[in-house]
Amino acid sequence: MNNREQPSEKASAWQVAKAIFWSFLGIRKRSDLDRDAEMIKPYQLIIGGIIGGVIFVLSILTLVKLITS
Repeated sequence: MNNREQPSEKASAWQVAKAIFWSFLGIRKRSDLDRDAEMIKPYQLIIGGIIGGVIFVLSILTLVKLITS
């Protein structure tokens, strides 16, 4: 007897990437956060967060190598 409605649409890869990017920066609107919470599944956030973290670390390493060389 679950009264919550399931969202009819699933978040796209672009929506997940945008949500993770803005979360990394720490800038989120309350309305966007609520919408993302309804549409984005936890496994999408985990996978996207891992990919985003790897891209972030690799970009920092590349920047440091460029500066120090």
